[in-house]
Amino acid sequence: MILGLVAVLFLVEKLNAELGTTPNLKHIVIGRCYNYITLINPSSRYDCEGIWREFEEAVVRRTPCSVRVKDYQRMFRATPQTLPCDKLLFWSKTHDLVHSYSAVTRRFWTLEDTLVGYMFNDLIWCGKEEKDRGFNFSACPEWSDCVNHPVYSLWKQASQNFAEAACGNITVILNGSIKDAFNRKSMFGGVELDSLNPRMVNHVNIKVVTNLEGPLIESCTEGSIVDLIKILQTRGFRWTCTDYDLTLMILQCMKNPKQYSCLTCADSLLNRKKPVL
Repeated sequence: MILGLVAVLFLVEKLNAELGTTPNLKHIVIGRCYNYITLINPSSRYDCEGIWREFEEAVVRRTPCSVRVKDYQRMFRATPQTLPCDKLLFWSKTHDLVHSYSAVTRRFWTLEDTLVGYMFNDLIWCGKEEKDRGFNFSACPEWSDCVNHPVYSLWKQASQNFAEAACGNITVILNGSIKDAFNRKSMFGGVELDSLNPRMVNHVNIKVVTNLEGPLIESCTEGSIVDLIKILQTRGFRWTCTDYDLTLMILQCMKNPKQYSCLTCADSLLNRKKPVL
């Protein structure tokens, strides 16, 4: 009985730790910043310690559900970044595939390739409810628990900045195997789309990708993606939409090569006639 209670308490403590601020947050964020300016974008110059101080000041002065977007203003002013035209890649509900696609093609920048995105990707943080300043490493609220969530507020501003900087041709990858592939409540649908400037963005290339095993729920001509296209048209954007991208499919097949659709694709590629030289 005692051993069972100890086990339950251990699991509860472990769960709370996972929901709280990421352990060693300061070392991770500052370390990623130095890695970014040393190895990833060595031409950039940033004060990593100063960025952390501004971030910390925004979070620990407030309770977990009271960190507003504007509270990160000083931190974002310390991280200005010029983004390349024709390379920005947006996504919704396609996280893993999108970043594999970006890494393989080396033609795109996602939000996570920017300095702020790189520093805070997959991290959790929040302050304490008490008057004592500091991070709460025991438990943080879910995003859905409050409007001014400290993690959501940072990503909302980062997403807005990313979209406002977009120029030339941009690409959007959506998941056609779920209902509401384009969702007005998502970060892309609710923040980034409205922040795109039709005077700066020449073309929006939509790629709809479905899971290899299905289902095929939405496409360029069906479901919420039709609503996205209508919004783009209304705002004066030029656009294209495709339900099939060979590179994306190959990346999916690399993880699950025995899927029937992958075998069919492989046979098709092998049977293509060689060009006459």
